[in-house]
Amino acid sequence: MEKNLTTGSVPRTVLSFSIPYLLSYFLQTLYGMADLFIIGQFNGIKSTTAVSIGSQVMHMITVMIVGLAMGATVKIGQSIGAQNKKQTSLAIGNTITLFMALSLILTLALLFAVKPIVNVMSTPAESVSETISYLTVCFIGIPFITAYNIICSVFRGMGDSKSPMYFIAVACAANIALDYFFIGNIGLGPTGAALGTALSQTISVIVSLFIILRRKTEITLSINFFLPDKKTMSDLLKIEIPVALQDGFIQISFIVITVFANKRGLNDAAAVGIVEKIIGILFLVPSSMLQTVSALCAQNIGAGKHDRARLTLRYALFISVAWGIAACMVMQFYAEPFIGLFSRDISSVTLPGSQYMRGYIWDCILAGIHFCFSGYFCAYGLSGISFLHNFLSILCMRIPLSYFASKYFTDTLFPMGLASTAGSALSVVICAGVFFRISKQRKNSK
Repeated sequence: MEKNLTTGSVPRTVLSFSIPYLLSYFLQTLYGMADLFIIGQFNGIKSTTAVSIGSQVMHMITVMIVGLAMGATVKIGQSIGAQNKKQTSLAIGNTITLFMALSLILTLALLFAVKPIVNVMSTPAESVSETISYLTVCFIGIPFITAYNIICSVFRGMGDSKSPMYFIAVACAANIALDYFFIGNIGLGPTGAALGTALSQTISVIVSLFIILRRKTEITLSINFFLPDKKTMSDLLKIEIPVALQDGFIQISFIVITVFANKRGLNDAAAVGIVEKIIGILFLVPSSMLQTVSALCAQNIGAGKHDRARLTLRYALFISVAWGIAACMVMQFYAEPFIGLFSRDISSVTLPGSQYMRGYIWDCILAGIHFCFSGYFCAYGLSGISFLHNFLSILCMRIPLSYFASKYFTDTLFPMGLASTAGSALSVVICAGVFFRISKQRKNSK
């Protein structure tokens, strides 16, 4: 189960770890897109908008849970690199304790807040009731979403990125089948989409636990490792809280942009929701590089191989930028066909969607760069830097520019798309400056 990532060819290690990660992200995004795609085949724009808004809220929550889980990946990775079995067991046990308590609190809080959340999202009146139904069912399934991410973070911290891919493949296949059953056959609409999501997560967790119990590993977990350990909890939270807040602020900024779009009418609301789903696919490579850099660098840092960690960052940056350039070229010429896949109301949604996409897509290059830097900083326990640059980009660029664009460019969504790109440009400048400063300080200290 454990895999040493501190030896061998760096580019080969990056690819062998990141490809299963990439496929996992692809399946997870496909998993999330299935609801929107299938609801668009059987229902109209009202239901599509409900699922679009509801899934965006769920995406924000899931991303924050994933951000919290990164702390476990880094802590476990550092322990594996240092060959400290006891610390690895403590990190795993304390992660499980922390996340299970968090999931129960989060579920109860969100169930009480579902109506205010729908109101804050400025959900079009036609879609309010269906959005509430979708979110209520999804919120009930949060403990299973949390359990899945705990399992994945543990495996990845131990150098295994393939097992999580298999677990999400089970969830993805189950979700698509259940969506067609609940939406197409029974006609439950957005409620059926949410049921498919919750039940498929449950199935995935059950399968993953069954596989874990059948595997042999050198890591032992007694009851003592599940009891909160002050230092272990502190180390986990030191990484997890800034990353979760960072990811939460990013998603809030996108929700704010969605609110601006919702106020422009049903067509713009649906267009923005569809583009966000497509962007989710295109961001798979940058996202997988972020997680790959954090996991690989954590093990190398634990083993004291700092030069190898820097080389890992370099290769990840190259892959991310190359992918971003390719994605930009494709979407500049073929945005309309991709957006048309998700709506039967082609004429009213495709034009604003393509405008938004052509401005937004440039973010794929810049986000890929600062994602890699964020993974590198987190591996060193410097997740506060990632939080800072994302917070400043949101506060100074994304939200104010999106508001300005929504108010003064009422006939096009293109400027709103550029707002996210501008925010990432600021993040890249900050990350590069911090990286070179840290490198210079390390060089001088030697």
